[in-house]
Amino acid sequence: MSILLHSLKRGIVLSKKSKYAINALVFIAKNIDEQPISVSRISEGQNIPLKFLESILVELKNARILNSKKGKYGGYSLNGKPEEIHMAMVLRLFDGAIALLPCVTYKFYERCEECIDEETCGIRQVAMEIRNETVKRLKAATLADIIKREQKLKK
Repeated sequence: MSILLHSLKRGIVLSKKSKYAINALVFIAKNIDEQPISVSRISEGQNIPLKFLESILVELKNARILNSKKGKYGGYSLNGKPEEIHMAMVLRLFDGAIALLPCVTYKFYERCEECIDEETCGIRQVAMEIRNETVKRLKAATLADIIKREQKLKK
């Protein structure tokens, strides 16, 4: 379901899948020296239902955000540095478009049915500015940034 549909139904709120995915990724990043990390350890450490987490981790693997290793000492590891994995990647994967209107989305563009002229639409321009700033902020919110912020808050 797209963020657009979420916003229409209940305001702009992360889906549970996105939130769990980010929590799992942060957990893996915090334990980077112990990778790969088992699904059960992530589930227990983040209080995420195991079956739900398994499907989320498979999607993250298929999107090449995570690597997996099978076997007794298997589990998941980051497919990149914590500085390279950001929230925009995760939100687009699980929630779709990051925009208030379908006509301003990056990967999921759709023309608005009622729009007469996109080029002169003031609403579209405002939505585009909001989308651009939101994406900029989400891209800046890397796993490394999230971990640094948590460390500052604990002091």
